[in-house]
Amino acid sequence: MEIRVLKYFLMVVREGGINRAAEVLHITQPTLSRQLSQLEEEVGVRLFYRGSRKITLTDEGMLLRRRAEEILSLVDRTEKELAWQEELIEGRIVIGCGELAAMQVLSEIIASFHQQYPLVSYDFFTANADLVKEQMEKGLTDIGVLLEPVDMEKFDFIRLAGKERWVVLMRPDDPLAVKETVSAGDLEGLPLILPRRTNVRNELSNWLGDSFQSTKVLFTSNLSTNSALMVQKGLAYSIVLEGSVPFWDKEKIAYRPLYPELMANSVFAWKKQQPFSLATAKFIEHIKCFLSISSYKS
Repeated sequence: MEIRVLKYFLMVVREGGINRAAEVLHITQPTLSRQLSQLEEEVGVRLFYRGSRKITLTDEGMLLRRRAEEILSLVDRTEKELAWQEELIEGRIVIGCGELAAMQVLSEIIASFHQQYPLVSYDFFTANADLVKEQMEKGLTDIGVLLEPVDMEKFDFIRLAGKERWVVLMRPDDPLAVKETVSAGDLEGLPLILPRRTNVRNELSNWLGDSFQSTKVLFTSNLSTNSALMVQKGLAYSIVLEGSVPFWDKEKIAYRPLYPELMANSVFAWKKQQPFSLATAKFIEHIKCFLSISSYKS
């Protein structure tokens, strides 16, 4: 006996006829008649006396009406209780991330998740992809927002459609600030700050080409914010991901994109076959759902 059919049955009782009930339910009269006939066959008794204008219930039909009302009331209460339990989900989700443009996507995901699960809190561990991946492998971080290239053999992941763009940080009064873009030749012989990750540094070295031989890597740094402090003092130029740079004070730090343009992909990742808390498991499913209906998924 299906809940849907019980709802049909009660609607027919309320409207006093099949035609009116079919209109309210937005189904055809033959379809509704067939559903009621199948219900009578299923319970093995006659439920209606069908008159020319109105139907009336048999004694068995009156009993089913009372029971159907009780069943549907219980279903409605159960659904509300389950929704209430959903709201009570709480816990802390640890997210490892860099200073990436992908964090803007993550903020949208968290905002929509927070509406449904307001008791869940979040802990951001900010580092490069290698360190975040290490924390994930140890089970200390639940979800990573990682910059490729990165070995994803042990992780499930979703690659984002949006690209991460590499830029050069400089002082606003620097001669390079008058340019719209910065080429490898513009950086030749200048002191640089590069990312700590070896594979990322290798990509930047390839982009610099022959100019890399005459540049001096004065610093390596995990965080573009820290390298920006060195840039502000006039110590070096820093090649970083654009990420959160547009939100900085433009009177203190300027930036220009590389030319030819250099881009990278980012992914949302979590460890395969990892037992997660209920809050984290719900959040991962929310990420999948959010990205499946948005333009952010690659």
